[in-house]
Amino acid sequence: MPTSIWFWIAFHIGVFIAIAVDLASFKRRHRALSMRAAALRSLLWVLLSFGFSLIVSKMLGPDRALDFLTGYLIEYSLSVDNIFVFVLIFTYFKVPPISQHRVLVWGIVGALIMRGLMIWLGVSLVSAFHFVLYIFGVFLIITGIRMAFSRQQTDFGDSWFLRICRKLMPVTRDFRGSHFTARIDGRLMLTPLALVLLVIDVMDLVFAVDSIPAVFAITQDTFIVYTSNICAILGLRSLYFLLANLMDRFVYLRIGLSIILVFVGVKMILSKIFPIPNYISLVVIMAILLITICVSIFMTRNQPADDPRN
Repeated sequence: MPTSIWFWIAFHIGVFIAIAVDLASFKRRHRALSMRAAALRSLLWVLLSFGFSLIVSKMLGPDRALDFLTGYLIEYSLSVDNIFVFVLIFTYFKVPPISQHRVLVWGIVGALIMRGLMIWLGVSLVSAFHFVLYIFGVFLIITGIRMAFSRQQTDFGDSWFLRICRKLMPVTRDFRGSHFTARIDGRLMLTPLALVLLVIDVMDLVFAVDSIPAVFAITQDTFIVYTSNICAILGLRSLYFLLANLMDRFVYLRIGLSIILVFVGVKMILSKIFPIPNYISLVVIMAILLITICVSIFMTRNQPADDPRN
């Protein structure tokens, strides 16, 4: 059953209201989110997403609500890997904690546009060529294996992307508060914060290449794939401030995420021969996350947490 255009419109109105409230709260704050505030906001985003799943269940049926919850959990868990990279980016560029909030909020706006285009393209490809699902499955398995053994890139400043940006637009030497541009001697220039935002958006695009195909293993419903992605992204900013100073303790989380990607890839490849119900997928993903997080915390229980944002 196709999703009503009014449901699409209502969802985006809710998203833009949430982003506007987030930006307004940022302007009233003069410091970064505390752990307590970040925890409360992360919980609020999760509750809002679960509330949206109830609306989906009422409007579109319980099966599509289950698809949404499973896709949301996949995206939300994979977004933790984004946080690993965000910590590295902010540390590399020495971004002040108060400015990190604005970058993450506007990064969400960029993600809305990029992921919308990628989901539309992915759904179009799957609709026209069903075998693309098997390609996605193999890709996820390879990505999961590489994630388990790879190390994060840290030399962001020397990337070809930023070299091109610096050639096309002059950049100030220092940050100008939370501004992305500054006018110096009548000349409009980017600030280093603008470069950070560009890097964040590019990295989100890279992560979307992994995460969006993962949701296609659950459903090819454009509305469910898109909304589960966006709901996970909306909670990413608060989750960052909650977990940024704990990332060194999640030593086995990347292994768990890699197992999830391999599992989803196998599910996608075997969808015609041995279909795995989505409620089983939901339980398996939750179990993998719970086990890897608990083992990580136990193994690092005596390790002090350093705050990489400072």
